[in-house]
Amino acid sequence: MLQPKILYFLFFSFLPFMIAAQNTLTIVAENVQSSDGLIAVGVYIDAASFLKEGKEYTGVFAKAEKGTTRIELPNLPNGIYAVSIFHDENGNKAMDTNFFGIPKEPLGFSIGKLKTFGPPSFEECSFEMTSDFEIKIPLK
Repeated sequence: MLQPKILYFLFFSFLPFMIAAQNTLTIVAENVQSSDGLIAVGVYIDAASFLKEGKEYTGVFAKAEKGTTRIELPNLPNGIYAVSIFHDENGNKAMDTNFFGIPKEPLGFSIGKLKTFGPPSFEECSFEMTSDFEIKIPLK
């Protein structure tokens, strides 16, 4: 059996990790044209992983709701984040593109806007989160 002193030591050693700030990020997808399919959300923490499939810090697919779709991502620590979303209209959990790689489904980014020849950078989309945070992202 462990000594009480050892238990106290272990408890207080891990206390900073147990009480690390955990926040909820609420994404409000605007201009959702139909309730068909899903809204795909990718949350990124650095430029190296930004918009790379499978490199998201976290992500989710939520049922699309015509007009506005609200998606909550709980338990995110304080930090710098960038978000990309798209309306997966056919529900295949993939961004459909044309022959040239241009997206065929509506998409949007936190803060940054889609450019004429490509997506915005991580730096253009990033924001700091130190408490619960809500961000509105219009789909285009």
